[in-house]
Amino acid sequence: MKSKLTKELLKFSSENLMPSVPDTRRFLELLAVVFTALGKFIFMDLLDYRLFYVVFAILCWSLYILARCKKEKDVLKYWGFRFDNFKETLMMILPFGILAIISFLVIGYNQGTINLSWHIFPILITYPLWGVMQQFLTIGLIAGNLNHLKSVKINKVLIIIFTAVLFSIVHYPSLWLMIGTFFLAIFYGIVYLKNNNLYVMGLFHSWLGAFFYYTVLDEDPFKDVFLKLFL
Repeated sequence: MKSKLTKELLKFSSENLMPSVPDTRRFLELLAVVFTALGKFIFMDLLDYRLFYVVFAILCWSLYILARCKKEKDVLKYWGFRFDNFKETLMMILPFGILAIISFLVIGYNQGTINLSWHIFPILITYPLWGVMQQFLTIGLIAGNLNHLKSVKINKVLIIIFTAVLFSIVHYPSLWLMIGTFFLAIFYGIVYLKNNNLYVMGLFHSWLGAFFYYTVLDEDPFKDVFLKLFL
């Protein structure tokens, strides 16, 4: 009984961490995310400046996060940069992650596209930073802001579907990536609105993405991004 009461009090305390943010700021954040997504099509797809775009996006948004932290001390936990529910969120996502990797291997085997090599290890190490940032932008700012608008109340199911569609579109023109990220965002949207933890979601996003590239897509991100700097 005491344990249950403690959990309820912690839950209530966490909900009260939500900062008082005007809708105008939430809409501006949504607009900034859209411009970030447009930058992907320009710098990654059109100009092939993948590493430059990723580093620049991480730097700009990190500065914004830092600026908000200085004014609102609890904003990190509100967004989902937290460790207090890391294990709980991990246990929610782990079965999905295992099933996803098994599916990738089955699809890759049937297609003959499995291309696993030591190149995957640098990606597994470096990609989580970008994975966490992507989850912050798509799930944290889009789903989170839409869910907490004061001027209009949007059904949570619509928020999850809308976020998943946007996340899928950003991965155009790869059909496999669009399909994979759509279902990933659906699942992540449910997890986030219930138990927000960007660290766990970003970690799984990056690791699942790495296996997806080397099994389903038969691509080598390490070669396409890092080796280009030296070749």
